[in-house]
Amino acid sequence: MTNRLSLTFIATILSAGFAASSANASVKLGMGIDQGLGMNLKFDNTVNLFAGNDGMALDYHFARGSLSSSAPLGWYVGVGGYYEWNDNFGMRLPVGLDWSFASNWNLTAQFSPELQVHHKTKFKFGAGLGVSYQF
Repeated sequence: MTNRLSLTFIATILSAGFAASSANASVKLGMGIDQGLGMNLKFDNTVNLFAGNDGMALDYHFARGSLSSSAPLGWYVGVGGYYEWNDNFGMRLPVGLDWSFASNWNLTAQFSPELQVHHKTKFKFGAGLGVSYQF
């Protein structure tokens, strides 16, 4: 993928994320490891954008729940896609845990089965770990 097409792809994803957020939406900003080391931006705990030194990913978390009524530990399941800077891209299904360990602070860990559809179609696994602050 050319640099111009990559920038268009990134701008489209960012625009979709900002359009999904409203004036009173929660926004979380953080850093972690997913597509390499990078930054994470989450809107309303549903739209998740990650950009790292190996690529980027955009996920929509369609199911959420709590593991315990007494602990701030939850789970989520989503669907999304990823793009690696070496021009590989594909779809993924992130399944993860979300722990609110302090006021406005979250720690997330996820496992992502992935289907790469460019260069060579193959099934692989990804994982992510990150910390974020809610504004």
